[in-house]
Amino acid sequence: MSGHALAVDSTLSDFNQLIWWMVLLKVAIVFVFLLLTTVFMIWFERRVIGRMQNRPGPNRAGPFGLLQPIADALKLPLKEDIVPTGVDKLVFFIAPAIAATTSFVGFAIIPWGPMASIFHHQTPLQLADLPVAVLLVLAMSSIGVYGIVLAGWASRGPYSILGALRSTAQVISYEIAMGLSFVAVFLDAGSLSTTGIVNAQSHFWYVWVLFPSFVIYLVTMVGETNRIPFDLPEGEGEIVAGHMTEYSSMKFAMFFLAEYINMTTVSALATTLFLGGWRPVPPLTLLGSWVFNPWWCVVWFLIKVFILLFGYVWLRGTLPRTRYDQLMALGWKILIPFSIVWLLLVATVRALKINGLHSTVTLVVAAVVIILFALLVGFWDSGYQKHLARIAPMPPAEEEDEWDYDEDGGLVKVEKPAPRFPVPPLDLPHYHGLELGGTAVAGAVPATATGDGVTKEVSGAGS
Repeated sequence: MSGHALAVDSTLSDFNQLIWWMVLLKVAIVFVFLLLTTVFMIWFERRVIGRMQNRPGPNRAGPFGLLQPIADALKLPLKEDIVPTGVDKLVFFIAPAIAATTSFVGFAIIPWGPMASIFHHQTPLQLADLPVAVLLVLAMSSIGVYGIVLAGWASRGPYSILGALRSTAQVISYEIAMGLSFVAVFLDAGSLSTTGIVNAQSHFWYVWVLFPSFVIYLVTMVGETNRIPFDLPEGEGEIVAGHMTEYSSMKFAMFFLAEYINMTTVSALATTLFLGGWRPVPPLTLLGSWVFNPWWCVVWFLIKVFILLFGYVWLRGTLPRTRYDQLMALGWKILIPFSIVWLLLVATVRALKINGLHSTVTLVVAAVVIILFALLVGFWDSGYQKHLARIAPMPPAEEEDEWDYDEDGGLVKVEKPAPRFPVPPLDLPHYHGLELGGTAVAGAVPATATGDGVTKEVSGAGS
């Protein structure tokens, strides 16, 4: 391989000239990369969370515990593969395969570098690209949910079905907001191709100009991958392990593998859409043209991806699991309404840049967007006030006066007794060596009064 040429932006036409063995080589590279990333992230997550919790983490198998994921990978196939009676065996076996295979497909459209020379053949460092490439990731995440739903349904257990239903509702809720965050990027880049989006960020990254979309995507990608604090489909404190309750051995490992590969895919997609893809950080461009070397561009891409993966670990070690109603409220009441208004604002600014202030339609749409934004703020404020009123403590109820008749037949108000507490008196007779009847206790010396009128207790312990 040669890596002396500088970065050259690839285009969709470059994917029409690929050689068959080059495609197979890229497939193998992507497959091995995702497997190695999963192995590394298992070790990295346990070590980092261990450091956060003031404990060492895995440190026995190999130096720094690096062989621990290998030991786990060898252990899982050797465990007993238990299939409960009464399950739908065909669907029970297919479900983990669906979850794992769809997770691999989503990474195919991620560009991890520009045009490069591999065995004297110029080729883009990307497996495939489409005119609607980003939609492939959404499609694969939607199909991957079928693996979770079918696993819960085939297991025929209450906890498994609850986990499957939770996952379905969660993906529907957060995939809408995720798709809306994509649209702002499509409007600015003018393309749905991942190659075109990276090329459009040659002057500035979209994380700066579309920062609200970036924040929305960060929240939704955690919800899409069922990670803490949004891991309700497999909440072990509530439903054991959700859809994975009845799974063991390699079928459990496939669900585990799908989760970590999906984390890598959505992190790589965030890098592609908002962080410039494989392009170096702007200060590094001052160091010279070597930073645009195709293989150095792969390094910049990997650094960004692993920073986002570290964010997953940080969230797991920091935040507790949310309640399910809070999860749904965040998706439907905050993320989706804000995404719609922000998208209208981006479209309006885009139209103003193209048509200027001379278009009446654009000005009317801008006014509508401002009104909608004001209504949205008012809606959130009223909702927050209702929330505060709902959680505020109830004022004590006023007690009604009681009335009764006296001996002469007159209606009088009943005096309420003063509140009494179960506190014993502080000056009982036996404190002074006396019994309740007033006689002295044997072996005790009665209390004596001093000149200042203070009664002192004298016991016979020291006499």
